[in-house]
Amino acid sequence: MADLLPSVSTDQVAALVELARAGSLRAAAAGLHITEQGLRNRLVALEGLLEVSLYHKQRGPRRRSPLTPQGEQFLPRATAFLESARRLGGNEPAGPQEVHVAATQYLTLYAMLDAVRRFHRAFPAIRVRLSSRTERDIEDALLRDPDLAFGVAAPYEGGSGLDYRHLFSLDWGLITPPRHPLLKKRGLTLADLVGVPLIVFERGSTGRQHVLNAFYRLGLSPRVDMEATTTGIVVKMVEAGLGVSLVPLMPNGSVTRGVNVGVRKLPDQIEPIHSGILIRRGETPPPAAEAFIQFLKPTDTTPPG
Repeated sequence: MADLLPSVSTDQVAALVELARAGSLRAAAAGLHITEQGLRNRLVALEGLLEVSLYHKQRGPRRRSPLTPQGEQFLPRATAFLESARRLGGNEPAGPQEVHVAATQYLTLYAMLDAVRRFHRAFPAIRVRLSSRTERDIEDALLRDPDLAFGVAAPYEGGSGLDYRHLFSLDWGLITPPRHPLLKKRGLTLADLVGVPLIVFERGSTGRQHVLNAFYRLGLSPRVDMEATTTGIVVKMVEAGLGVSLVPLMPNGSVTRGVNVGVRKLPDQIEPIHSGILIRRGETPPPAAEAFIQFLKPTDTTPPG
């Protein structure tokens, strides 16, 4: 599956890419204006040429993707193939391609940078132009800037004219200075944090809202001593001994890697941060952008350390 075979057609590859985007055979067929059987025929022909199973044939438990692991592996090459075919056909100007993406500061630091590096290695002819913005600014930019392919953020309440495509959810953890008594507390709950100097995110942020709402639902009033705009600053403030904090943790442990702090997970006590792709309603990201989106899906499930 390293290279596309000469007999593979753009229609067959487009069927796979549309199935991944739409999420079901029915929706993909509608998007391509063909019958479901016609879509199946293209997919089966592509599977025969590549000699692998690309999508799930049987109904069963609800899956994150209709594609098999082999299909997910092939998808970035498929989207790049369609992009090349489009340019060769004269539908787009030749020359270096660029995908303009906006992401929150948290996701830029702990998810996007690694994804961009890996994507550039796989597709050196496609450059990613990354902007770091707040959730609200990302939504505003998508609605007014047609050059922005998509945003990566937690969905901002009250947004309109945008569709959300879920990528992953982040659970929360307590971070403290090393050897803090809370690290050894049995059955740690939010009630144990009342009265402890707490560092929270800036006013108006999704993270601050999640944390404070978790306390308020329990009838608790946390002692907020300091505020910061980014998770990186919060972590450094905790390392300096200025207080403790509650932050969303990446599965790969990148939030606290290389920083001298203690970490305790707090499962099911604070609403997870849901993050994903924001696109203009009714639009489909171009193939180059779809190829990059595949690199944003989580692959590392190592527990945070």
